[in-house]
Amino acid sequence: MLIGCTRMYNVTPGVAELWRALIERAADRAGIPLEVIDYPAPAPLDALWSRDDMGCVFMCGWPFRRSTHDPRIVAAPVPDTALCSGPTYCTVMVVRADSAHQSLEDTFGGRIAWTDEGSHSGFNAPRRMLLAHRKDGQPLYRESIGPVVTPRASLNSVIEGRADIAPVDSYFHQLLERHEPETAAKLRVVARTDCAPMPVLTAARAVPAETAEALGRALEGAAGDPASAALLRDLCLSGFERVPDPERYALTETWDEEARRAGYHRPG
Repeated sequence: MLIGCTRMYNVTPGVAELWRALIERAADRAGIPLEVIDYPAPAPLDALWSRDDMGCVFMCGWPFRRSTHDPRIVAAPVPDTALCSGPTYCTVMVVRADSAHQSLEDTFGGRIAWTDEGSHSGFNAPRRMLLAHRKDGQPLYRESIGPVVTPRASLNSVIEGRADIAPVDSYFHQLLERHEPETAAKLRVVARTDCAPMPVLTAARAVPAETAEALGRALEGAAGDPASAALLRDLCLSGFERVPDPERYALTETWDEEARRAGYHRPG
């Protein structure tokens, strides 16, 4: 029995159930025995991503690029948004809605929170954006708070006043706006990074290629299945792309190298 896991985008319990229904329906249509498991934080994602029974598990693009386990791509989601096109996303930088800060630059000298040093959206992408504002290697913020581990903890650090600004995965934020608008209303976006390839649903290298391909075809065809199409709408997706080029994720390493060459090792 293979496993699926959508922890990265289980924004609410209701959203987690939408993901479970979508993945299990795709597996049924593909004829692949698969169980969608719960794997809540703080359980380490690296341990999940090293499992040989991984059949349809969300994986951040940067860890995918750096993985020594050579996972297979099943499919990439395509958010239904105008922020980016195709299977791409960005990081939005959020402040409290009632904050006086109107721009990214307004937050300099304050406190920034970030998720994890292995996260593209919560660490790598905002660091690369902030790099352009650094002068003479001086810090932009008086305090750099992290790792806070999850996007939820990142936005909570702002809402609860522990940080002035924090990065949030734009697709996570989109799901929050749809399914928990009362929380989204407490935040305001003041900047966003350039677009990058979306996290992907992956299978372990030990899983036969034809199995991963069958799951990918089922997800790609979800928009044509009435029950799955309704789930896609609730998940703010226009569909999935089955065979994204793995080399597109080299962008994540390029952004990391740019920051490291400049001596900028963490957002701050």
